Amino acid sequence: MAKRRETNIFSLSFLDVMSCGFGAVVLIFLIINHATEREVKVINQDLLAEIRLLDYQVQNGERDLVELREELEALLRRVSESDQKLIDTETSIDDSVDDLARLSENSMASIESLEELKSDIETREEELERLRALEAVNDGSRVRSVVGEGDRQYLTGMKIGGKNILIALDSSASMLDDNIVNVIRRRNMNDDRKRMSPKWQRAVRTVEWIAAQMPLDASFQIYGFNEEVESLLDQGLGEWVELGEGRDLDKALTNLKERIPQKGTSLIKLVDSINSLSPPPDNVYLIIDSLPTQGLRPPRRATVSGRERLDHFEDAINRMPAQVPVNVILFPMEGDPLASAAYWNLARTSGGSFLSPSRDWP
Repeated sequence: MAKRRETNIFSLSFLDVMSCGFGAVVLIFLIINHATEREVKVINQDLLAEIRLLDYQVQNGERDLVELREELEALLRRVSESDQKLIDTETSIDDSVDDLARLSENSMASIESLEELKSDIETREEELERLRALEAVNDGSRVRSVVGEGDRQYLTGMKIGGKNILIALDSSASMLDDNIVNVIRRRNMNDDRKRMSPKWQRAVRTVEWIAAQMPLDASFQIYGFNEEVESLLDQGLGEWVELGEGRDLDKALTNLKERIPQKGTSLIKLVDSINSLSPPPDNVYLIIDSLPTQGLRPPRRATVSGRERLDHFEDAINRMPAQVPVNVILFPMEGDPLASAAYWNLARTSGGSFLSPSRDWP
């Protein structure tokens, strides 16, 4: 019987099989591991993209959150301001309601006052009609009429009367204004501006007012004086002119409106012209604003002191004819405090009247 071969597990065939199996396992492992690493890399790239996207969204969200917070704060401020405005509006409404209540009360009182005013107006209208009727009667004794602004009448205490009436108007440069600075300024203006100076226009209206009060049977003369004396009538100095129908008076007043205030003031020359009138005037109406600046001769200096001006005044008054009333209408000049007392004393001692009118007279 043949001898059986021994089986050796470590024979060449077995080792080959084992080697092949082990190689197959290693190959499979390498294949599987490479695929896994590739898949992990793909997955990591997707996650990284998602993370970056999330980071971008987070940043945008934070920025939007800051903006939303700012808008919220602004909205809260507007709400607070609106609340304050609402409170103010409610307060204003309450005040308006209170004012309305007071107005209602005042309206009732005004209605009662209105009734009283209506009654008073009716009474005054009756008085006005009576005065108009009286004025219509008196107008027959006047050659001119002068009506002030608003038909105002003034209590002056100055009576216009006499057979021979002289109106003497200061037409020196000081009649351009009430203070020295404005006199200097207006003195450099053109002639039309000088004529329209408010103070000079008041003086012209004053002459018209006196002229309107003169009796129809009177004779008159109108002098304008500065450094010299001129008559505004065609008849010239020293001649009395009967008032008559008033034609000469109208012409004299027209000439007055063309006159321009200029130069200094010599009162003594006016007094000498008064002395030349025959018969002497029954009344002199002197319209002036200050003490004279010179005597018979021009001053040697450009300025004249208050003492010198008072001396010129006293020299003139010493020549004044006796028993001739001098009625003074004074428009006070700044910087001449002695004038008021001097002219008041002249009016008092001569038997005339003294008037220093308001700016809206006559």
